[in-house]
Amino acid sequence: MQSLRAFTSARVPCSRVAVPTTPTRLAHGFPKFPENHYKNQQHGPGDYTSRNTSYFMVASAGVFGSIIVKNAVGNFVGSLTPGRNTLAIANIEVDLNAIPAGHSVTFGWRGKPLFVRHREQWEIDAARDAPMSELKDPEEDSARVKPGKAEYLVLLGICTHLGCVPLGQSGLYHGWFCPCHGSHYDTSGRVRAGPAPRNLEVPPYMFMKGEDNRILVGEDE
Repeated sequence: MQSLRAFTSARVPCSRVAVPTTPTRLAHGFPKFPENHYKNQQHGPGDYTSRNTSYFMVASAGVFGSIIVKNAVGNFVGSLTPGRNTLAIANIEVDLNAIPAGHSVTFGWRGKPLFVRHREQWEIDAARDAPMSELKDPEEDSARVKPGKAEYLVLLGICTHLGCVPLGQSGLYHGWFCPCHGSHYDTSGRVRAGPAPRNLEVPPYMFMKGEDNRILVGEDE
């Protein structure tokens, strides 16, 4: 009995044992995402704060988009316009001294036939005396030549009906005749008969400065 009491009364020294602790790891290694308290709170159907912001963003995007499209279209159209160097090459000079009275010379200009006619006086008189009521495309002869240079007539040699090349000094009016469908032009290049709806076109040209017998076709004064 004494031995049992002695056993129970004896104090057994306790040693502290270090228990390893495992740190708690959250999902994905990040803490909980905060609540959405940063958002603007709506205060009923009368609060247009977010709606106005959306309208502003949509309108701004539309304005910037329109500017981009405008610039893109402008650049595309500009690329189709020939440059000044190309137009300069396309212009031609014609020495009128090389064309005697009563003769015509055909040149090539921008891929089209160009008629240059040195008219005689009777041709000028016939063109001026033609009644306007008889013309399908009324136009005075003086409007088709340069002032003081009525003897020189410059025309594009393309029939205004279907684009054929008319024959010079032919037809009923001693001007040009289109053999394709029978259009007749007078000595001013105006249509007088046949299916052609308009007169032969007068291209832009001018007399060069200081030279009364040399013209530049492709530019006007």
